[in-house]
Amino acid sequence: MEFANPGFFWLLLLVPLMVGWYIWRNKKFQGTMRVSSVKAFMGVKKSGYGVLRHYSIVLKSLALIAVIIGLARPQSALSWQNSTTEGIDIVIATDISGSMLSEDLKPNRLEAGKNIAIDFIKDRPDDRIGLVVFSGESFTQCPLTIDHDVLINLFKGINNGMIEDGTAIGMGLATAVNRLKDSEAKSKVIILLTDGSNTGGSIPPVTAAEIAKQMNVRVYTVGVGTKGYAPYPVKTPFGVQYQQVPVTIDEGTLSSIAKITGGKYFRATNNDKLKEIYQQIDQLEKAKIAVTQYHKKTERFLPFALIALALLLVEFGLRNTLFRGALT
Repeated sequence: MEFANPGFFWLLLLVPLMVGWYIWRNKKFQGTMRVSSVKAFMGVKKSGYGVLRHYSIVLKSLALIAVIIGLARPQSALSWQNSTTEGIDIVIATDISGSMLSEDLKPNRLEAGKNIAIDFIKDRPDDRIGLVVFSGESFTQCPLTIDHDVLINLFKGINNGMIEDGTAIGMGLATAVNRLKDSEAKSKVIILLTDGSNTGGSIPPVTAAEIAKQMNVRVYTVGVGTKGYAPYPVKTPFGVQYQQVPVTIDEGTLSSIAKITGGKYFRATNNDKLKEIYQQIDQLEKAKIAVTQYHKKTERFLPFALIALALLLVEFGLRNTLFRGALT
């Protein structure tokens, strides 16, 4: 409830003035009587008239309050808005090669990448997002979709060994670009995550980047892995043993891919850094939202006017029937 003319509420100060005037008037016209003893009046029951005789000032005060509220023009306000989003289509292309099982990120690079990417997906409910996985070759795990529950379930299901081992970065990027070729989104983005250098596939990474550029696809590349050596689990007859393997991220190629497509290269050496990278990408790729607001106001003074009229009619009726001739 809103009031178009709230200044009229100052008139409420008239109510105590009116009540005060009524009390003063009653005292002025009140008579007195002297008697030698009040014993004769002790057994007389009090009449309800003593209270009811003030009906007039009560009804008039309530009527005045209702009139003032009506003058302040109460209004019920209804507002709503229409929003239109310039959609962003995003494909996450993630490396699932054997080296992604290294445990410099916890529990390992692959699982850390999955968990943090899923949080990223949950924070972007308005975007279509798809998933491409690559190792020695690549394939689409999930096409572009707004059904993020399905996407997340498919994301959780990826693991090393689904396809031939290797690191075909160019193939992974080309497959992701192919998923975006028919997109009409205002912004088309690929997040390419890998921990190595290109060792297979029929398409060189830079060639795939040039194709992405022609299709106005921006690529953010992420190199995952600590600097130097990382612990890698190896199964032996005596159980799982860890070997320190060198981290061989081709940062030059990943930087070139990002530069060619207008994206950016990031290096994630631990879980916190990878999470921070996804947060940066989230800020860089915000959808533009056009909001049109609508407001509808309905006047609500009529009920208060009717209440005031009803109170005055009751006061008038009582004054000319039950309390006719009484001091009001």
